[in-house]
Amino acid sequence: MEALLRAIKHFIPLSVSEEAIVAELFNSRRMAAGEHFLEEGKICRHVAFISSGLARYYMNVEGQEKTIGFNQEGEFISNFQSFVPAAPSNVSIQAVEDTELEVIGYDDLQNLYTQVRGGERFGRLAIEQVYLSSIEQLRSFYTDSPTARYQQFVAAYPGLVQRLPQYYIASYVGIKPQSLSRIRKRIAR
Repeated sequence: MEALLRAIKHFIPLSVSEEAIVAELFNSRRMAAGEHFLEEGKICRHVAFISSGLARYYMNVEGQEKTIGFNQEGEFISNFQSFVPAAPSNVSIQAVEDTELEVIGYDDLQNLYTQVRGGERFGRLAIEQVYLSSIEQLRSFYTDSPTARYQQFVAAYPGLVQRLPQYYIASYVGIKPQSLSRIRKRIAR
């Protein structure tokens, strides 16, 4: 809970009583590696803060899993395209390693927005970060080479290179694992 409170305080100040409200609205949950936070076709009913662990977002495209993103400790996970309108998700979110979460449902998130001074500001600022990251990832996919996308991944997530299977990284970059091996060898020279 302390890491979650620090993350919220990054965006807005919290009084002691508001910290208690946050603690009441969020619930702890553990996910084993491989377990899903959200499966494609289901409605996303929660937002979660990762206290420890790692999750990936992926889509099934013509029977193949395409990794589209990662979140690690200190970050929030959700599929807002499903969460906000309560519509079926087109992505899955899966724990890559054992993961500890602080989870909040839609109604409790609305309560946080109204009961915590600055709660709506926190929500807006957090979503803005997700949006900007998504737009940059999309831009990069269309304008940058696979080598540049891999280098950007390493720069953005330096600790994840050792924590993720190579085929997840290759999928995220948009190439086959063999191509990623060649890129890594070229960069290491």
